[in-house]
Amino acid sequence: MKTMLGAAAVSLALIASGCATTSEVKQQVDPLADRLTKVESRLSALENQVNAQAADIQTAKRDAADAKAQAQRAEAAADKAGAAASRAETAAEKAAKAFELRLHK
Repeated sequence: MKTMLGAAAVSLALIASGCATTSEVKQQVDPLADRLTKVESRLSALENQVNAQAADIQTAKRDAADAKAQAQRAEAAADKAGAAASRAETAAEKAAKAFELRLHK
């Protein structure tokens, strides 16, 4: 009987020392919960920044495509203007020759 009481006392002591109370668990978990909240907040802020930058990138891509299209239109207009200037120069040369021929008659 003494052996059983001794074993029960030892078992009870081991069980009591190994169990954590709710307040002890809360003391251990609260700092971790606070850190987790801070990390989640920072993650949310970073996600917002990434989303904003993605939108800015899409806007920049659209603007670049628009600028490229405008540059191509401007280049085509410059080519047409160059061709028109060449035709005008040729016409001016012909007019000058015709004027000279009339003067010599």
